[in-house]
Amino acid sequence: MSPKNIKVAKPYADAFLEIANKSTVINDLNCISTAISESKDLQKAIANPLVSSTAKKDIIKSIFTGNVDSNTIKFMMVLCDRRRIEYLNSIVESALLLAYKQASIEMAYVTSSVKLSSGQTEALVSKLKTMTKAEQIKLDLKVDPSLIGGFKVQIGSKIIDTSVQN
Repeated sequence: MSPKNIKVAKPYADAFLEIANKSTVINDLNCISTAISESKDLQKAIANPLVSSTAKKDIIKSIFTGNVDSNTIKFMMVLCDRRRIEYLNSIVESALLLAYKQASIEMAYVTSSVKLSSGQTEALVSKLKTMTKAEQIKLDLKVDPSLIGGFKVQIGSKIIDTSVQN
């Protein structure tokens, strides 16, 4: 995320978490994040300044009605009105991190040389829970074939690097 996106996203993420339904906020944010990451057409439509605010609202309503809470849809309508909808992905990322923190869920970004087995994943989660004292750990797993062996874990500003790259 660029510094400008962070400056714009953080206040909107804070505001969203204040108005969001606490029981569905993480599911709503994950739903939006998945829709944006999986649809290049959606990314282009909300980022295109030539697409009218009304058209963007219609697109959002058609995609998310029934999938997310009505307050979440209203929030996205406000973003359209204020011409901030192109920052939706950054806002969602910021809000997810804040929501995870409120729910005592730590986000761990793991890059390994091979796909981790379920046993390895469970052991890693257990160890990370002990280290961070978090109730839950959410893993973002990636495989990097350039690594010869081992893995890297990033939690917040902490990085644990047990990889062999050369």
